[in-house]
Amino acid sequence: MKNAYQKYKTTAIQSASREKLLLMMYEGAIKFIKKALIAAEQKQIAERGTNIGRAYDIILELNNTLDHRVGGEISKNLEQLYMFLTEQLTKANITGDPQYLRNCQKILETLYEGWAVAIEQLKKEENKNALKVVPKTANGEKA
Repeated sequence: MKNAYQKYKTTAIQSASREKLLLMMYEGAIKFIKKALIAAEQKQIAERGTNIGRAYDIILELNNTLDHRVGGEISKNLEQLYMFLTEQLTKANITGDPQYLRNCQKILETLYEGWAVAIEQLKKEENKNALKVVPKTANGEKA
């Protein structure tokens, strides 16, 4: 059963759009931070460290995918935010203080919501523009 789920998950990732992959990465980082937060509150040091490490890796990958030539000021701001998040995760891992994880969770959830709204608006614009293009028949009449 687990093997079938893993295959489904792999296929879902491989067939996802860039926008969906972005949201999936945020979802993963948030999930691992929540797990790390629970572990920190229960003083489970190894579990806390494992989940912080997973969230850290996702945030580094988000940072690595930034294209400063295209993204301009936005990508520079995101880079600074991602670096802040990695600092917070490092402090959480060293000190065990769950407040650092709460800070990261709030920021990531805000970013996730912002990206989700932006992607939805982009899809609406694309659909609106697609409707404007009405195919015509060979004699020039609308199909």
